[in-house]
Amino acid sequence: MALDPRYKAVGLDMDGTFMNTKIDYMKLGNVIFDELVEIGVPPSAIIRNRGSKAELESGIAWLKRNGMSDEAHTLNERISKRSTSVEMEYCDVSRPFEGATEAVKALKREGYKVGILTRGGHSYAECILRKSNVLDLFDAIIARDDFPNEESKPSPKAMVNLGNALGVKPEEILFLGDHEIDWLTARDSGAGFYGVLTGGFRLEDWRAADERISVIEGVASLLKMMRD
Repeated sequence: MALDPRYKAVGLDMDGTFMNTKIDYMKLGNVIFDELVEIGVPPSAIIRNRGSKAELESGIAWLKRNGMSDEAHTLNERISKRSTSVEMEYCDVSRPFEGATEAVKALKREGYKVGILTRGGHSYAECILRKSNVLDLFDAIIARDDFPNEESKPSPKAMVNLGNALGVKPEEILFLGDHEIDWLTARDSGAGFYGVLTGGFRLEDWRAADERISVIEGVASLLKMMRD
């Protein structure tokens, strides 16, 4: 099964898709709360059981009510920097999944543009890709802190930004990811999508998200698809 001829580029999620990484997700999940508390928001004023958006909005509301609007304006930048510092803790142990590098090289030989679209920080993405000597393989890297937070995955705008960087339209991109937010980003932007099994989602998770999602073992599976 060759790649659909409508695709001119391939986009890859990074953690769990192209790279086998180690991240303290518990610490990462506490970044917003920890940052809000550090700048003076009482823990009792922070909504913690309705997702990160509610957590952030409740903190910002408290800051504005208490004359700390300047801190609210810089909060997203501070949170992103704190998140990147957590991500960087295990930068040295990250490696591409087996066969993933060879697949990207094959895509490049076939004339495809290849880019990374990640919710990780840009400096983190460059760090782990450089340490594995694969940074130069990619035509573009779009990370969490390259655009406003509301344009990060799962916003379809994230795929638009990747397409702009690669010089293609979203519908000309085949995107691979290991989580539902990757699929939502692709679906809502018109990009093609393959779910992979190298990260957090198993086959039953993909089926629960949408039975129509095409699932492959990993990025390395593209090698066989291009040869068939």
